[in-house]
Amino acid sequence: MAAERSFPDSFIDEDPQKALEELNEALEASSDNAQWLCQRAYAHILVKNYSLAIDDAKRASHLKPNLPLAFLRRGIAEYHLTQYESSHAAFTQGLQLDSSDKSFQIWIQRSEEMIGKQQSQKDSSDRTDQQTTTPPPVKYDWYQTESQVIVTIMAKNVPKDGVSVNFAERGLSATVPLTSGDNFSLDLHLLHPIVSQQSTFKVLTTKVEIKMKKMEAIRWEKLEGEGQEPTIKHFNPNEIPSSSQSVGKWDKMVVDISEEEKQEKLEGDAALNKLFQQIYSDGSDEVKRAMNKSFMESGGTVLSTNWTDVGKRNVDISPPDDAEFKNGGHCS
Repeated sequence: MAAERSFPDSFIDEDPQKALEELNEALEASSDNAQWLCQRAYAHILVKNYSLAIDDAKRASHLKPNLPLAFLRRGIAEYHLTQYESSHAAFTQGLQLDSSDKSFQIWIQRSEEMIGKQQSQKDSSDRTDQQTTTPPPVKYDWYQTESQVIVTIMAKNVPKDGVSVNFAERGLSATVPLTSGDNFSLDLHLLHPIVSQQSTFKVLTTKVEIKMKKMEAIRWEKLEGEGQEPTIKHFNPNEIPSSSQSVGKWDKMVVDISEEEKQEKLEGDAALNKLFQQIYSDGSDEVKRAMNKSFMESGGTVLSTNWTDVGKRNVDISPPDDAEFKNGGHCS
């Protein structure tokens, strides 16, 4: 009788395809035989029909819930389909039913190893995606003239109607929408007070430029204060380093002028400052050295482009005829 037939593992190992055919025939006559379903699942695993093996193992468990072999067959098939979480759960259930079967412990360990590898690969992929999609950080810089402090936020193609800038006597707060969809925020506690009503900003194609009117025409040592009222320090030529050390001081007060900025129609100090910036940007090394040396040694009262002249002498303070150079080092 069909119910008395036996399909041991050794028989299936010898010829899995033949075993499948005989098991199919047997199960047609007795479809509720959980043991035969488990053995057909084993035959499916050997011929790599993993999904069919899972179906047979699940049917066997439904017919006989306490059959450990059904969980072993199911777990192995799911393992080969890289469903390591599911296979681990199946092996764990099987071990609870038969703690003496060492096969469950071996397969549980293998599943845990593969789960660990999958998680490591996922973490690595997430880090790579994050590095790829995260836009570079927005940078900002500042420089100063005698009457203004200029903060430049390096952000391209910013929508002009989306920028928000608020000025306070000792504070600057700006929000700039970026093309990535994020917002860049800048909150500064300024070293010295400004005239907020005379401070402005403009949005260019390559940056946002914020101009703050100094309340006093003094040199700022840094942009931000330390939470206490700073000691006001005027330009002092006696503290100015030699010309070789001063290289970069004028650089800090000059930025490259874009074509868009060159077309601007400025007046007064702004026009003069832009002219000096353009001369410096386009000048030779000797012109730049001359401008650096004359500007620093004279406390900002002389700006020469003649290195032949200023390179062999100290540049004295020379305020305009209608101004007086005070002891602190600035003109009034």
